[in-house]
Amino acid sequence: MLPASFPDGMEGNSNWMAYILRAANFAADKHRNQRRKDEAASPYINHPLAVASVLAHEAGIDDARVIAAALLHDTIEDTDTTADEIGAFFGAEVASVVLEVTDDKSLPKAERKRLQVEHAATLSKPAKLVKLADKICNLRDILSSPPANWSAERKTNYFLWAAQVADRLRGTHQKLDALFDAEFATLPRK
Repeated sequence: MLPASFPDGMEGNSNWMAYILRAANFAADKHRNQRRKDEAASPYINHPLAVASVLAHEAGIDDARVIAAALLHDTIEDTDTTADEIGAFFGAEVASVVLEVTDDKSLPKAERKRLQVEHAATLSKPAKLVKLADKICNLRDILSSPPANWSAERKTNYFLWAAQVADRLRGTHQKLDALFDAEFATLPRK
């Protein structure tokens, strides 16, 4: 895969489409051996594709850099991908957004979750869009194909924590706020 120049100055939808497809291909390659935690062990790439789809199709986001960041949002956290690699292929802005939404896996899970809540309000607008779409997709997945062996209580706790993150992202995008609220309204009961 040849490094891509940052899309500034690109003209025409075909160039933007090629840029987004390059990001989808990069993410698919990086996540190729990973599976979701649902009972069917779905291919992991389904998740970044769903996040990008929520942004593009449901929220009407047409910034290719935001869509690319959505496709790449878990690559640093869950693969051997570096920020420099993303920057070389997709530009510094996309790399920055991916870094903003990346958890530090060296920290305990409870600390990572606390930091997500604490830092949500300080994210850039593109990172807030990606983070909110990610939470929407996670709620949907918990309802339709939850991780194997998750109890109703664990599902409820995830919903409540995701709402804490989403509350600090409110006002970033009305449609995404409404989509999150619609999913949260289906909160599993203990």
